[in-house]
Amino acid sequence: MSDRLDIICLHALDKVFPNPNSEMKPAAEGSALLNEVYSYQVAYSGDRLLHRVQVAVHSVLAPYIRLYSVGLVPSEYPIQPDHDDDILSAEPGLYPDPLLPIDPIEGVIAVPGQWRSIWITVDPAGQAAAGRYPIELVFTSEAGERLAGQTFNLELINAKLPEQELIYTNWFHSDCLSTHYGTEVFSEEHWEIIGRFVETAARGGMNMILTPVFTPPLDTEVGKERPTVQLVDVVKEDGQYRFGFSRLNRWIELCQSKGIRYFEISHLFTQWGAKHAPKIVATENGKPGRIFGWETDAFGAEYRAFLSAFLPELVAYLREKGLEDKVYFHVSDEPSLNHMEAYRQASEMLGQHVEGFPVIDALSDYDFYKYGLVKRPIPASNHIDAFLEGGGRDLWTYYCVSQYKKVANRFIAMPSYRNRILGYQLYKYNISGFLHWGYNFWYSGLSRKSLNPFQSTDSNRWFPSGDGFVVYPGEQGEPIESLRLRVFHDTLQDLRALRLLEKRIGRAEVLALIEEGLNAPLTFDEYPRNAEWIRQTRQRVNAKIAETAK
Repeated sequence: MSDRLDIICLHALDKVFPNPNSEMKPAAEGSALLNEVYSYQVAYSGDRLLHRVQVAVHSVLAPYIRLYSVGLVPSEYPIQPDHDDDILSAEPGLYPDPLLPIDPIEGVIAVPGQWRSIWITVDPAGQAAAGRYPIELVFTSEAGERLAGQTFNLELINAKLPEQELIYTNWFHSDCLSTHYGTEVFSEEHWEIIGRFVETAARGGMNMILTPVFTPPLDTEVGKERPTVQLVDVVKEDGQYRFGFSRLNRWIELCQSKGIRYFEISHLFTQWGAKHAPKIVATENGKPGRIFGWETDAFGAEYRAFLSAFLPELVAYLREKGLEDKVYFHVSDEPSLNHMEAYRQASEMLGQHVEGFPVIDALSDYDFYKYGLVKRPIPASNHIDAFLEGGGRDLWTYYCVSQYKKVANRFIAMPSYRNRILGYQLYKYNISGFLHWGYNFWYSGLSRKSLNPFQSTDSNRWFPSGDGFVVYPGEQGEPIESLRLRVFHDTLQDLRALRLLEKRIGRAEVLALIEEGLNAPLTFDEYPRNAEWIRQTRQRVNAKIAETAK
C-alpha cells in the first residue's frame, strides 16, 4: 500500500495546531500587488510516520517563492487569567509560531495523526507581470514517490504598493544577541549578527530602530543592570567630558544600509518614573567604569551637567549627518500620573537641548499631553480614545502585555486576525507611528536571566507568550522569523494598499468600503472577530485598485 498525505491549502491567517479543534477551511486563491509579499500555507497530515518528506514548488513564480516549516513552541503562560473570549486557547501547550528553514536533505517529517503546515511566501518584488499564476506544492517521499500535491492560484494585480509612511519600531535588544550567541558586545561577530537581525526587521516593515547611545534603562530590575551596549564613548577628565561617536556612526550606517530610515535615541531617564539616570560607562583615569545608574538622582547637579555637555554634541553630530528629520528622543517609558512632576522635570531637561527634534514616549494618561509635557504621545491602543477626542495630532499608538482585552495584539495564543486588524484601524484614525517593546527580548521579566525563546516563550512566565519577541535566534547568528512577524507585515501592506486606493478614489470612499456591511463603525476595540472579514475586505480593496488601474 502506497504512502499518502492529506493536504489542505490555507490562508496565512490560520494557525495549524497538531490536533485542530475546529475544521480547517480550504483556500484555493488569493491576490496581491506586484511588489507585495504574499503568504499562504499548506497543512499536511499522514497516516504513518514519514521522515525526509521533500516539498517542492512548481510555478513560473518559483524563483520568488520561499518555503518554511511552521514549528511548534511551548507556552506555559498563554494569556492573563481574566482574558476575553477572542483567543485560540488559554491552555498551556504547543503553539505554531517559528518559520523554520527546510533542510534540503532532511525535508519535513509527517507525524501520524497530527497536522503540520508549510508556510509559503511569494515575493515577486515587482519583477513579475500582472496575471494569474498557479502555484503547485508537491510532497514526495524519501524514495521519490509522489505523496500529494495541491495548487493555489495567485493573481498579481497591475499596481504597486506605495512606500510605507507609517513609522514602525519594535525595540531592538542588541544585548540579547550578544548574550544568546556568546559574543563580545560590538565585536565583529556581534556587528555581523546585528546586521542580520536588522535586515530581517526591515524586511518585516520596521523602519525605525532603538539606538542605544547608552544602555537602555528598560525592563531592568531596580538596582540591577543589563549588559552594557553603549554606542557613545565617554571620557571624564578633571570633571570635564569628551565624547566619541565612531560606534554610533557605524550603527547608523549599518542600519541605513539594511533599510532603516529613522532612529529613536534610547531613554535618558529610567522607566516607570524618570527618577534616575540610565547606566552610563565612562573612562576615568584610564579605567572604564559606571558613572551613572540607579544610584543617580536624575535631577541632581551631576547628571544635569552631564546632559548639558553630552546633548549639544550629540545634536551637532546628528545635524552633521543630516538626520534632523529622522531622529526621535525619549524621556522615560510608561510614566503614570504619580510620576508627572518627575517626568516634567526630565522633559524640561531634555527639551532645552534637543529643540527641533521630536520627543516621543509610550504613556497612556491624557494629562501628560493635556499639560504639554509631551507633544508626541504614544498612548496604548486601549487608552487612545481620550487622545483622539482631545484632538491629538501626529498620534502614535502601541500595545504590549496590558492590551489583552478587546484590542488588537500579537500573543501566540491569539488568532492571527487579531494581529492583522490593526492595519485597518491605523488607516481609519490616520495614525503616524506604531511602537512595540519586544523585537527580540530573550530575557526573563526585569532581565533577571537570559532564556532560550524556543523553550520559554513567555519570559519565564512573566508575559503572555509572544509578547517579548517576534523573531527567534537561529544557528550561526541567523534570524528565524515568526509567523506573527509575517502577519504583522501583512498588516503594514494592508495599510499601504489602503493609502494607494485613497489616492485614486478619495479617503471617504475608502472608509466606506472598509465599513461596508459592519453593524458598528470600526474602532480600536470594535471590529469583526474573524479572519474571513479581513480576507474579503482586502479582496475588495484589491479589486477596486485593479478597477482604477484600468
